[in-house]
Amino acid sequence: MKILFFVLKTKLLKNGEAPILMRITINGQYEETRIQRSVPLKLWNAAKGCSKGKDRASNELNSYLSELATRALEKYKELILEQAISTPSLILKRVFGKDTEMHTLLGTIRQEIKEMEKVVNIDYAPVTINRYKNVLKKLENSIPTFYDKEDITFHELTPEFIKAFDLHLKTIGLCRNTIVRYMKCFKKITNMALAKGWMKKDAFYGYKMEQDETAPVFLTYDELQTIMNKEFTIPRLALVRDIFIFACFTGLAFVDVSTLKKEDMVQDNNGDWWIRKGRIKLMHRRKASSICNIPLLPVPLAILKKYENNPVCIKKGYCLPVPCNQKMNSYLKEIADFCGIKKNITTHTARHTFGTTITLANNVPLQDVSVMLGHASTRMTQHYARVMNASLKKSMIHVKEQLTQ
Repeated sequence: MKILFFVLKTKLLKNGEAPILMRITINGQYEETRIQRSVPLKLWNAAKGCSKGKDRASNELNSYLSELATRALEKYKELILEQAISTPSLILKRVFGKDTEMHTLLGTIRQEIKEMEKVVNIDYAPVTINRYKNVLKKLENSIPTFYDKEDITFHELTPEFIKAFDLHLKTIGLCRNTIVRYMKCFKKITNMALAKGWMKKDAFYGYKMEQDETAPVFLTYDELQTIMNKEFTIPRLALVRDIFIFACFTGLAFVDVSTLKKEDMVQDNNGDWWIRKGRIKLMHRRKASSICNIPLLPVPLAILKKYENNPVCIKKGYCLPVPCNQKMNSYLKEIADFCGIKKNITTHTARHTFGTTITLANNVPLQDVSVMLGHASTRMTQHYARVMNASLKKSMIHVKEQLTQ
């Protein structure tokens, strides 16, 4: 580390003196700042970096310069003992008391989680906060192993640790898509640190966050008919079946079905009923395109009619008496067993079934499906709506007819 004191000859102060700057250089990188002191140009010794005057003011200035140099060396040694990356900017901040707080990785994540919890269900969903908490737990296990210390500064983060952390997540059995979601949370923290100058280099440089393609579970029309026609003597299963079928024919997500109100139902000029409802998930994120526009088919209309006088619906003001998501998913597994369906059915299966079996398989354009699902673009809809074998067969029959002509 090199320390240099110099003056700005071209930017003299009003009193005619030149401002003094302190420059610190480490491995070719340097940072400089004014030390809030000045000196007459004729008294400045550029070679020695001090005043050559013999008066009291000159002696006090030289003592202050010597004190700054000593303090800079002390801060440099402290950073070495902390095993932190020493940068000229960080040393200058510590010398002048501008960096009294150490910005550590785990400490910053804990603070960010506290800030998120203040605006839960406003800016952040609970599941998002839990994801950051899971990242924190995984880092608390990985950092001591890799660095042999409880916490690290952002300057100590390296691409090697990112690779090691990725490997750690793989070895504990997490799938690739979960790892990518965790790493995105991690990267948001490091991006904030980069923006605030707490680190100089992006530790994620070269790291690719590629997710594996998944095959969403949806029901065929025959499977859907099996569930619809099955007689359930257990009331809770009959209720869950009805709510699931309603979601299959409307494409609403669980949270939107459970909060559906009469105000969300509108009738057009032809007397047909529509659901026009803001998606809860996107409304929390303040997304613009978050309105579902869904024409109601006879099946969901009959289900709404069936429960319009239900005591729970009347008390809460909702259209359907929807149990919690956990119970719904548990009971749906029972329903699948009763119906002989060998698929892992959840409440979200209904949304995929609507996008594929109810709409796309019946030649509804992808753009229209996107509007009904409340998607901002068709890219997300393509994940929900899968091409059925029947559609492929129909297309190939058309090709066959064209070739035989």
